[in-house]
Amino acid sequence: MADQSDQQRFAVLIDGDNAQASLLSQILAEISRSGLITIKRIYGDWTTTNMNSWKPLLHKHAIQPIQQFRYTIGKNATDSAMIIDAMDLLHSNDVDGFGIVSSDSDYTRLATRIREEGLFVIGVGEKKTPEAFVNACNQFIYCENLVDKAGVNRKARKKRKSDAPDPKPLLIQAFEMVAKEEEWVHLSSLGSVLRKLNPAFDPRTFGHERLQSLIKDYPKIFTLKRDDSKTPPVVYVGLTT
Repeated sequence: MADQSDQQRFAVLIDGDNAQASLLSQILAEISRSGLITIKRIYGDWTTTNMNSWKPLLHKHAIQPIQQFRYTIGKNATDSAMIIDAMDLLHSNDVDGFGIVSSDSDYTRLATRIREEGLFVIGVGEKKTPEAFVNACNQFIYCENLVDKAGVNRKARKKRKSDAPDPKPLLIQAFEMVAKEEEWVHLSSLGSVLRKLNPAFDPRTFGHERLQSLIKDYPKIFTLKRDDSKTPPVVYVGLTT
């Protein structure tokens, strides 16, 4: 495991009005795969009943609640508070990346602004999230892909796979971009290019836990080989001849 001092530091900001409390553990675990979460804040009007589902989770996950009153009916003040805090953190130089947990398009410009400063942005939201916000992030994680770890059965996972668009064109495009003159490419390199082409790309959207498993669905196009002489072993992807 990498030393904590070598890890990217992330601030996770949660829109309590626009996120799922039941998936909090999975959300934090996903963001932790990219770095060390050093700041965790959740925003909302804690005087209202709709924030009750979050309250038991605050101490468990050491999350700081930020009170934001609704001064005007029909207006969401939570996003304004999150944006102001994010900009303060951005200029403090205390973090290397942000996790923005919301399905609200109001955070599109925030994500873009953070990326302009060279920081990494992970968005987490439902599939209803507007495409503009998804594409403004370096990586976007759909909450629906986290539900399996919360107890959804295999039948539901298969249904999600059948409802998903065909990933084949994207896989081919990514391979052509990374392969260039090389016959074989690292599986990890292919995964990085896929994420650049589509920040929301995730094998779980197509019913697979790993990219390697997804590629195996297309044996007429791709071939996999594993090099066990390296530690850890390395998987390569090539075109089927």
